[in-house]
Amino acid sequence: MSQKIRTKGAQALAEALKALKTMASATILNLQGCEIGDDGAQALAEALKTNSTLTTLNLDSNSIGENGGVALAEALKTNSTLTTLNLDSNSIGENGGVALAEALKTNSALTTLNLQKNSIGFNGGVALAEALKTNSTLTTLNLDSNSIGESGGVALAEALKTNSTLTTLNLNSNSIWIKGLLAFSEAFKVNLTLTTLQVRENKTTGNIAQVLLKSLESKTTLTTLNLGHKSIEDDEALALCEALQTNSSLITLDLQSNTIDDNGAQALAEALKTNSTLTTFYLQNNSIGSNGAMALTEALKTNSTLTTLDLQNNLAGDNGAQALSEALKTNATLTTLDLWHNSIGSNGALALAEALKINLTLTTLYLQNNSIGDNGAMALSEALKINTTLITLDLWGNSIGDNGAQSLAEALKTNSSLTTLDLQSNTIDDNGAQALAEALKNNSTLTTLGLWRNSVGDIGALALAELLETNSTLTTLSLGYNSIGPKGAQGLYWLFTESGLY
Repeated sequence: MSQKIRTKGAQALAEALKALKTMASATILNLQGCEIGDDGAQALAEALKTNSTLTTLNLDSNSIGENGGVALAEALKTNSTLTTLNLDSNSIGENGGVALAEALKTNSALTTLNLQKNSIGFNGGVALAEALKTNSTLTTLNLDSNSIGESGGVALAEALKTNSTLTTLNLNSNSIWIKGLLAFSEAFKVNLTLTTLQVRENKTTGNIAQVLLKSLESKTTLTTLNLGHKSIEDDEALALCEALQTNSSLITLDLQSNTIDDNGAQALAEALKTNSTLTTFYLQNNSIGSNGAMALTEALKTNSTLTTLDLQNNLAGDNGAQALSEALKTNATLTTLDLWHNSIGSNGALALAEALKINLTLTTLYLQNNSIGDNGAMALSEALKINTTLITLDLWGNSIGDNGAQSLAEALKTNSSLTTLDLQSNTIDDNGAQALAEALKNNSTLTTLGLWRNSVGDIGALALAELLETNSTLTTLSLGYNSIGPKGAQGLYWLFTESGLY
């Protein structure tokens, strides 16, 4: 529906749900952002008491308060089909949280409950913890940004000692500190089901954080840990390294937006040399320079499990890029490397290009917002003529002009693996656009070409429109914020009326 559903609309939908209770087709209801309020939530709650088909209800951002939360909780006590309830960004408060907790003690169908940003406070957190001690169906609980504090954190950790079904718990931004962290470190020793824990933007620093991280050494079920956004510093990174050397379950580790520098990166790199389970490592938005990148390079030469390394918005520079390139020549597992905004110039791009001539596993390379220029683009173009595995190359914002675009066009004439090429926010004008259009007349693999915010005019636009007469694979062409006039716009009109491009 295009119009927002307010109270009357929600009541009408509630009546419809009653009528549809025997129709198996009514399984999902999405009312995100419809502002149904408490009245609408109460009407839906009444329908849920008799409805026997709905499995997913999305009430994200609906101005639902305590009364609506309490009503939905009452419905959950009798409803036996709803498995997913999303109440993200409402205001059910402590009373709503406590009511839902009571419902979870008897409900045996709900598996996913999202209460992010609902101000349930520590009383709501404690109540939900009590429910988890007896509930045997809930697998995912999102309590992000609820101010549950130390009391809520401790209570939830205690519940994890006996709960055997919850696999995902999101406690981001909840002011959990010393007691909460200690409680989770104890829970980790006995809990055998939790696989994903998110505790970013809490006070996970200092010696207490090291106790939590130390407990990971023997934790055998946790597969995803989010400690991003100022959760740890270099001292905690050292403790985490020790845990990674013996931990045999963690596969995804998110340390983005902390203050990890070269020392922390070097310690983490040492852990990667012996760790045999981690596949995805997020280190974006830290302060890792060339020395840290070099240390990670050494780890990649021996590590055989990591598939994704995200270093965006760090300080690797040309030296770091050159070091990582050496690792790519021998590493046989990494598929995604993100070096967005790392002060990499043409020398770094040249080194990466040489690695791509040899590497057989990397499929995605992000170099967005660096300064590789035309020389860097030319070097990568030569690599694309040989490389047969790269499918996504992001060169957004790299000061690439027509010479670089023309070189990439030549590569596209023979390359048979690349499907996405992002050249947005460069300085490519009509000559570069014409070269790319000519190349795409014969290319049969590229599906996405980004030329947004360049200097393409009418001539380039007409050339790109003409290519569609022969090209049958391009599905996405981005040309916003260029210098296209009426003639070019008329030529491109065919893109929207005949080809299906957007």
